[in-house]
Amino acid sequence: MPPGVRTAAISGTEVRQEYLNNGRALPSWFTRPEVAEILVETYPPRHKQGICIWFTGLSGAGKSTTAEILTMLLQEHGRQVTLLDGDVVRTHLSKGLGFSKEDRDTNIRRIGFVASEIVRHGGTAVCAAVSPYRATRNDVRNMVGKDLYVEVFVDTPLEVCEQRDSKGLYAKARRGEITGFTGVDDPYETPRHAEIRLDTVNHTAEENAHLILVYLMERGFIRRPMAAGDDTRHG
Repeated sequence: MPPGVRTAAISGTEVRQEYLNNGRALPSWFTRPEVAEILVETYPPRHKQGICIWFTGLSGAGKSTTAEILTMLLQEHGRQVTLLDGDVVRTHLSKGLGFSKEDRDTNIRRIGFVASEIVRHGGTAVCAAVSPYRATRNDVRNMVGKDLYVEVFVDTPLEVCEQRDSKGLYAKARRGEITGFTGVDDPYETPRHAEIRLDTVNHTAEENAHLILVYLMERGFIRRPMAAGDDTRHG
């Protein structure tokens, strides 16, 4: 090309982040319409991509309560949501597993596999499980896909969880009637790189669920509500 001729280019990262993720049409000079259409189908905008929101924390931390509220909020915003609660999963998908480290890891990986399939098909998986071990949570992150996985650490102090213990599980563990109970005689490994940390002592479950919703909106997984006056259509 002769000197002074201006050229235009778009990198692969820009194609995904600036155009496809935001539902913007690729410029006609960049690619043929037929190719652009295929790219849009194979890499839909962020609000149509699958997402996994993974709640982790001690028993009684408030994972399930917050997850249930978040599920309703997501459905109100047009998301198809599947809620995978650890206690429910254990009675069905993981029936027969015990509470050894091996069985716990198997249970979490099973939940992670189901979540990854939901995400792969463009759905939203909201998972609430103690999931005490970092390595296993990282396995799930890799299974789902790092860009489509949001770890939510429900950071409730152990003493608060014991006060909330309606089932009396902590008391039984303290008396030795239950062994290998997370937080008492089995460790809980706190997340080092959770996307979201929730304070359930100073904030309600409703407030925390909205905090997560805002996070998802900021990253494009949920469409922001159209403000009054934003509609540019004319009658």
